[in-house]
Amino acid sequence: MTEVTGTVDFRVGKETYKTWYKVVGDLGSGIRPLVTLHGGPGMSHVYMQSHAEIFTRYTIPVVFYDQLGTGRSTHITDKGADFWTPELFINELDNLLAHLGIKDDFDLLGHSWGGMLAADYASAQQRPGLRRLVIANAAPSLKLWEQSMHHWLNKFPEDFREMLRRHERDGTTSSEEYQRGMKEFYNKHTCQVIPWPAELDQSFADMDENPTVYTTMFGTSEFNLTGSMITWDVTDRLDRISCPTLVCNGHEEGAQDFVVEPFIEKIPKVKWVKFKKTHIPFYEDKDYYFKTIGAFLIPT
Repeated sequence: MTEVTGTVDFRVGKETYKTWYKVVGDLGSGIRPLVTLHGGPGMSHVYMQSHAEIFTRYTIPVVFYDQLGTGRSTHITDKGADFWTPELFINELDNLLAHLGIKDDFDLLGHSWGGMLAADYASAQQRPGLRRLVIANAAPSLKLWEQSMHHWLNKFPEDFREMLRRHERDGTTSSEEYQRGMKEFYNKHTCQVIPWPAELDQSFADMDENPTVYTTMFGTSEFNLTGSMITWDVTDRLDRISCPTLVCNGHEEGAQDFVVEPFIEKIPKVKWVKFKKTHIPFYEDKDYYFKTIGAFLIPT
C-alpha cells in the first residue's frame, strides 16, 4: 500500500500554520480520491485510519489529515472564538485540496463533527469539484445534537446525571469520577466495541492533550454546549447541496433519526442508510459499512 505524508502551509491573516496529511494510494492514478474529515472538533484523524480499507477494497485513493489545532498539525492555544470557526476549517480544506491538486475532482466523507463540517462546506457555495458526499453520524444543527444527547443521558439514573452536572458546574471534569462516567456513557452511545480500539483511544487522548478547539467551539461536553457554535445550523441551506449524498446514522447514538431528518428531507439527491449500533459504524459494523460506502462511491 502506497502512503505519502506531508504538510501544507495554511495562512490565516498574518500567521502561517501547518496542516499535516496522509494519502493512501496514488492521486495520479486517475481514480477520484476520497477526502476524510475527522470528528471532534479537536480529535485527530487516527480513529479514521480504518478508511484505508476503501483503497484496499476499491483502489480509491484516500486522504486523511489532522485539522488545525490537533494531531500533527499546528497546535494553537492563544486564540479565541473569533478564530475557531467553521469557516477556518472550510478554508483549511480548500487549501489542502488545492495543494494536492484534487480540488476539481474529489469525494468527501465527514464523520461526526467532520460530517457537520462537510454539510457546511457543501452547502456554503457550489463546489463543482465535489462529486459525492458522505455525511456519517452527524447533525445539521448543534441544538438538535444537544437535544439528542440529553435524550440518551436522561435514560441513566438521576444520581449519575447529577454527578456529571456537578463536575461540570464545579469545573472538575478532569476528575476520575467524571471521566469514568463519560466513558460509561460513550460505551453505550458512541462505541460499543469494548475495549475500544487503540486508534479511538488515541484520538480522544489527542483531544485531551489540547482541548482548545473543542472547549472553544462546543463547550464543556455534549450535554453542556456553551461554545461559540451553539447556534450553528445549516438546515436552511441543505437544498443547495447538489451532489449525490449518502447520510448514515446508527440506532443508539447522537445522530438519531429526528436529527438527520433535515438531511433526508432537504438534500435533493440523497440516500439514507442506518447501521445497527451507535456512532462509529466502521468499528461496530465494519464489513457492511465499507461495502455501503464503496457501493455509493462506485455506483453500478
